[in-house]
Amino acid sequence: MKSTLRLVATFFLFYILLCSTPSPAYAAGGSGQWQLLQKSIGIVSMHMQLLSNDRVVIYDRTDFGRSNLSLPNGRCRENPTELAVQVDCTAHSVEYDVASNTFRALFVHTDVWCSSGAVAPDGRLIQTGGFNDGDRAVRIYEPCPNCDWEEVGSVLGARRWYATNHILPDGRQIIIGGRRQFNYEFYPKTTAAKNVYTLAFLAQTTEPQGVENNLYPFVFLNVDGNLFIFANNRSILFDYNKNRVVREYPVIPGGDPRTYPSTGSAVLLPFKNLQAPNVEAEVLLCGGAPRGAFENANSTRSFVGALNTCGRLKITDPNPQWVMEKMPGPRVMGDMLLLPNGNVLILNGGAVGTAGWELGRNPVMNPFLYRPNNPIKSRFELQNPNGIPRMYHSTAILLRDGRVLVGGSNPHIGYSFSNVLFPTELSLEAFSPSYLDARFASVRPKIEAPKSSSELKYAQKLKVQFLVTGSVVSDLVSVTMFAPPFNTHSFSMNQRILVVGSGNVTILGNSTYEIEITTPVSGILAPPGYYLLFVVHQEIPSEGIWVHLI
Repeated sequence: MKSTLRLVATFFLFYILLCSTPSPAYAAGGSGQWQLLQKSIGIVSMHMQLLSNDRVVIYDRTDFGRSNLSLPNGRCRENPTELAVQVDCTAHSVEYDVASNTFRALFVHTDVWCSSGAVAPDGRLIQTGGFNDGDRAVRIYEPCPNCDWEEVGSVLGARRWYATNHILPDGRQIIIGGRRQFNYEFYPKTTAAKNVYTLAFLAQTTEPQGVENNLYPFVFLNVDGNLFIFANNRSILFDYNKNRVVREYPVIPGGDPRTYPSTGSAVLLPFKNLQAPNVEAEVLLCGGAPRGAFENANSTRSFVGALNTCGRLKITDPNPQWVMEKMPGPRVMGDMLLLPNGNVLILNGGAVGTAGWELGRNPVMNPFLYRPNNPIKSRFELQNPNGIPRMYHSTAILLRDGRVLVGGSNPHIGYSFSNVLFPTELSLEAFSPSYLDARFASVRPKIEAPKSSSELKYAQKLKVQFLVTGSVVSDLVSVTMFAPPFNTHSFSMNQRILVVGSGNVTILGNSTYEIEITTPVSGILAPPGYYLLFVVHQEIPSEGIWVHLI
């Protein structure tokens, strides 16, 4: 009898302990589908930008050597200052046509290695800096049939290699940092702003012995018009007009570096309640490498596990504090993309090592989906894995149809396809989040009006008409505007999403509905330019349409 009671008591205690165990920080969802689009586009997708004609500009670097894509019509690049091949008849940039799944070679004149860029209000890609003969160059790509790169020349005031760009409310772009550049400048150049301005924060975040860990800083335009800048493990709010630090934020808990080469990633979470007196802004930052990881890997080939934490910081709070949470696993060199429904997709990268030549290990094949509105410890969901390691020099961007374009990976000084741990990768893939599954067809919206490429003014009221074949839950309808970013080295520059309308849906009949939205009130919330507009119903987005905010 006593043994029976003891057994019952033991079982009861086990049951209590089992039921009181905290829920896991993520769910094994197994969602999303992968598709190989191109086995080879001939170059490495090191830099990507979606343009308003649904073409993607992609480029790598001229000093990789000869690529696997010839320039058309026997054209060659002859450059006696080139460090790899002085006469190169191969391409180092392509334009990818999303609709037809085709690509064509483009011609870059100078070295675009580890450069930066942003799309101007008129839709042109303004690309800045690079290496060697291209480190002060500006290049322009216009989204038109058969266009090619236009080289403006060496007009920048400083070398911009591993710098970050951001579009400003007046349509200019600011270019911040770069290797051994503790300063910033503006483009286009004007008589009022033609110089280079010191940014002491970048010198302060450089570690002893010259270890940088602050390249490609994470930069976001805040709702007050100032810039949030994160480098290494610190962040500030910066008034670029007066060249002064408005406030310093707490060091991220743990104190480990999060920017290149200890490369994590970051996004500005969606802006909501845009008509409120005070719009809230919150940054999410994930992954990276522990302090010393780059030096260990680079000097002794000792590889350290990546960071598995994320931090959220409400940068508009009077007393902001980092709120930390754990990912399903460690990740360095990951890309963080905002999806049309406001969720965040984290993909690419490795679980061990850092960015840099041959310094990453253990590819992370499963993307993580992060739901920012869920309670903490229930925000992450594992997605289905891909079959291609995407390590150093990988990229990812959101497309208008809601898929994610993924490419790149080349941790080598040149193109290396054999006898290496991670061969140079020239392919393009698409990841389709689960919201594209056929099972959601009946609740997926289709935008009927306005038509694509419509021009919108600031603070404009607009009625968006959409079609849904199934039942509509009015309170679960919203409209978002997404700024397509320039992606390279695990950071998507200029990426932002705004919720411009929700609820209050009107039934027009024949499965057609209408929702009224109000565009952002100023360029501080949404700098001028081209955006993708989505209708989202029960977290299922429509295909986007292009709108031009002017």
